[in-house]
Amino acid sequence: MTASCNIAATLPRMAAEAPDRVAIRCPGKRGADGLATYDVAMTYAELDTRSDAIAAGLLMTGIARGDRCVLMVRPSPEFFALMFALFKAGIVPVLVDPGIDRRALKQCLAEAEPSAFIGIPLAQLARRLLGWARGRIRHSVTVGRRWFWGGPRLADIEALGANSGPQLQSTAPDEVAAILFTSGSTGVPKGVVYRHRHFVAQIEMLGSAFGIEAGGVDLPTFPPFALFDPALGLTSIIPDMDPTRPAKADPHRLHDAIDRFGVTQLFGSPALVGVLAGYGKPLPGVRRVLSAGAPVPSDVVATMRELLPADGEIWTPYGATECLPVAVIESRELQETRAATDAGAGTCVGRPVPPNEVRIIAISDEPISEWSSELLVPERTVGEITVAGPTATDAYYNRDAATAIAKIPEQLADGSERVVHRMGDVGYFDEQGRLWFCGRKSQRVEAVSGPLYTEQVEPVFNTHPEVRRTALVGVAKSGGTEPVLCVELNADVPSSCWPDIETGLREIASAHSQCAPIRRFLRHSGFPVDIRHNAKIGREQLARWVATQIR
Repeated sequence: MTASCNIAATLPRMAAEAPDRVAIRCPGKRGADGLATYDVAMTYAELDTRSDAIAAGLLMTGIARGDRCVLMVRPSPEFFALMFALFKAGIVPVLVDPGIDRRALKQCLAEAEPSAFIGIPLAQLARRLLGWARGRIRHSVTVGRRWFWGGPRLADIEALGANSGPQLQSTAPDEVAAILFTSGSTGVPKGVVYRHRHFVAQIEMLGSAFGIEAGGVDLPTFPPFALFDPALGLTSIIPDMDPTRPAKADPHRLHDAIDRFGVTQLFGSPALVGVLAGYGKPLPGVRRVLSAGAPVPSDVVATMRELLPADGEIWTPYGATECLPVAVIESRELQETRAATDAGAGTCVGRPVPPNEVRIIAISDEPISEWSSELLVPERTVGEITVAGPTATDAYYNRDAATAIAKIPEQLADGSERVVHRMGDVGYFDEQGRLWFCGRKSQRVEAVSGPLYTEQVEPVFNTHPEVRRTALVGVAKSGGTEPVLCVELNADVPSSCWPDIETGLREIASAHSQCAPIRRFLRHSGFPVDIRHNAKIGREQLARWVATQIR
């Protein structure tokens, strides 16, 4: 069979061109020195063969093309073989961050309406005890030892489908490929509907934007990104770390993998990149660092630049689960904009990735039923960022209200229609055509004096030498919303220094017009952050905390 549009279509080609190249290498057990052995690996040929067998076995057991299948498996060869098997079979994987609140996880799985569940024993046990997707699951596959429940093991499925030959379905561009849930950093996670054309476009745009060539070695510290590697001809080294806690990663173990396998590229959240920057050990073989999920602090970027070789690059792609990539900027240009960021201009996220069309519209919290040029704001005016392009998804699964708020139908001159995605972020374009990010729309503070945006306020205060980071929140008060700045100090700063620090922050506020409305500063012991990247500050949680402090 051939596939007209399927991310897995590149795997048989790579297996034919470089069958013995390692596609995935995983940590395995730890040796006497405490470091991972990395003795678990699959070549391109093995990944292709195993995913064919699993795809055939799943179809033989009655899971059909188009069925939704929850996948709860730790980063391992089985995880990647399963993902490619599901794509090959046309079965729709449903991915949810495992660390989210149990109630939210239950809601996500109920909304996805899955008919199949593939998971490790602990996930299977939790599904039964907590009632995940109760009454919907008709097919259950256990990865590992099966306990008291029924259903086959993955090993049984793979044996059943062995020697069945290629299993690549001829999936259509608009056919649903996966449902990927957002991190839920600003609310309950939503299931983003990915069609096969979205994945194929992402591969093309990522490869073009960063000049990625086959043969490189990648360290993807966010496992789903490793799925792009085989399509780009890269070897994935899955690091020895908890992917749900990148801020707690052990830099010694990361460097062991980087040095041992000649890693040339790594992807990490700002928190993970911060761990490597703080460790301070040079990365002479790494030619490319990609960091996404939240703005990367400028001091972290500057430190990482010193650790890379002279021709090394640090890219900070801007995007979201609903649309990636949208825009990109390299660290050299980002450093040129650092002074403007520190002065309150926002964070420069670079230029749109072709063929994206990025436009700024007036800020509104209401659905927009039809695109119109009247929505656009004047140049250099802060508004909501929208994007239309080949990776812009068009719906949330079983979330009609959320879809209506985030998507705008646009009629094109040739009579066709496309969907414009509202990023839920605010920003503007400068005179050089660069996009500046000013924060989440939902996290703006509508003060009496006018709106305040997190990324135009917080970096100004983050310049204080004893401050680790700040967070702007708003608290409802009689007569309007009061802006409050939460402050997290550097770890080595004693709490007794707070009065002097607060005085310094007030002086900073008085020197910047956009910060002047802030008159209340509260010290916080440690900000809540998102579970996916450990980088997005939970400002909604902080706002609730602030409300208890200023009654």
